Amino acid sequence: MILKIEARLVYRFDQRCEVLLLLEAARSADQTVLSESLRIEPQVEIARLDDRVTGERRAVLVAEGDLTISYDASVEVIARNSRPGEGAVSAVRELPGEALRYLRPSRYCPSDRFESFVAREFGALHSGDQVAAMLAWINTHVDYRAGVSDVETTALDTFVDRAGVCRDFTHLAISLCRAAGVPARAVSAYAWGLEPPDMHAVMEVYLGGRWQLVDPTGRAPADGLVRVATGLDAADIAFMTIFGRGEHVWQTFTISRTA
Repeated sequence: MILKIEARLVYRFDQRCEVLLLLEAARSADQTVLSESLRIEPQVEIARLDDRVTGERRAVLVAEGDLTISYDASVEVIARNSRPGEGAVSAVRELPGEALRYLRPSRYCPSDRFESFVAREFGALHSGDQVAAMLAWINTHVDYRAGVSDVETTALDTFVDRAGVCRDFTHLAISLCRAAGVPARAVSAYAWGLEPPDMHAVMEVYLGGRWQLVDPTGRAPADGLVRVATGLDAADIAFMTIFGRGEHVWQTFTISRTA
């Protein structure tokens, strides 16, 4: 599948500051960037802090005044197996070193608070079957609804409120997986088929000896996701991090299928 991405962002910066952008499609084995263009108007100097290991693309710029940021790309996504029930959980000693950090609690994913719940509700299941059951529980018990969460909302809040948006579903799913001993990490992605189009928070779980993309909301197919950034939780994958103060004016995202 080839997906076309168009992102337009307009922000106002009253004072000079630095901005980290995570807008560009990552380089990875399951997706190929055929073409892309990142433009800033008025033109500013951009520093690259790309990660060669993860394929994550990072741009840092100095912002002042009104800025228009445009990103266009054409990305081919290779068919993915998105059925976690087929994968086995690896013993800790068999995990790659970079997966260890995704077993631990983080700011928005206090997984240690869910260990008793996971053991009681899902302890009879194993490996990918357990992950599939946890995802099914979330979709049954949590409503997708905007306006009930904010940037401070944690997975524990979502568990209590039983409602939220994509980042809340993802934080809860990550927390349950980590509580079960399954490495899980947050992923920002462009998602084909979402209405309205937007950046989408999903997760990857380490099952069957590899990372598998999963959308805890069930609103986007794995083959329709273009991975951008990965991290412990939403704090690591925000498409824009402002080291100072900035004002959002408007933004639009368009993701369409071309082949």
